[in-house]
Amino acid sequence: MSHAALLVLADGRFPAGGHAHSGGAEAAVKAGRIRDARDLAAFCQGRLHTTGLTSAALAAAAAGGVDPLGLDEAADARTPSPALRATARRLGRQLMRAARATWPGGELDALAAARPRGAHQPVVLGVTARSAGLTPGDAAHCAAYETVSGPASAAVRLLSLNPFEATAVLARLAPELDEVAARATAYAARAADEGLDALPAASGPLADIAAEAHAAWPVRLFAS
Repeated sequence: MSHAALLVLADGRFPAGGHAHSGGAEAAVKAGRIRDARDLAAFCQGRLHTTGLTSAALAAAAAGGVDPLGLDEAADARTPSPALRATARRLGRQLMRAARATWPGGELDALAAARPRGAHQPVVLGVTARSAGLTPGDAAHCAAYETVSGPASAAVRLLSLNPFEATAVLARLAPELDEVAARATAYAARAADEGLDALPAASGPLADIAAEAHAAWPVRLFAS
C-alpha cells in the first residue's frame, strides 16, 4: 500500500471531473440555505452523515472486493433522483478514464466494459482504490472527503467566500470525517459477509428535490 497513492486519488487536481460539480451547493445557495461559512458547515455536516456515509460504504465495499456490478445496482437503489443518478454515472465514467490511465488493471477494465456509460462514482472510486493498492478504509476516507470538499470549493466561487474560511470548515469536520469513514468501512465488511442489504441507505430528500430543480435551470455555474 502507498499512502502517496491516496493523496493522488484525493487530490482535487486529479482529473476526475469533480471540479465541475458543486455537490448540491449551487442550489442551496440560490435557495438561501448557504449564505456564509456557518451555513456551509451545517450543509457539509448534513451531507457527510447522509450521502457521505452511503458513498463511503459503497467505495469501501468495492475496494474490499465486493462485486462492483452488484454495488452499482445498490447505488442506483440508493439514489432516488434521476438527475443525481446521471451525475454519479458521468463522474464515474470520467474517474474511470483517469483511473485506467493512472493505475491500469483488469478489474477496472472489466467494470468499464460492463458499464460503458459509467458506473456510479463511489463504486468506481472503490475499484480504483483497489487497483492502486489502497485499503477499504482509504477508499471510505476518500469518498467521505469528496462529499464535503466539493461543496466547500464551490461555495468559494458561488459566494466569494474567503477560501480560508472554507478550508477551516473542512478542518473542523476532520474528526467526523474519520468517524464516518470508520462506520462506512464497518458497513462494507458486513456487506461482504451478509450481502448488500447491510450497506447504509442514508439520503437527503431535500437535496434530491433540489438536484431535480437544478438540472432544469437554463443557466448554471456547475453541472450539479
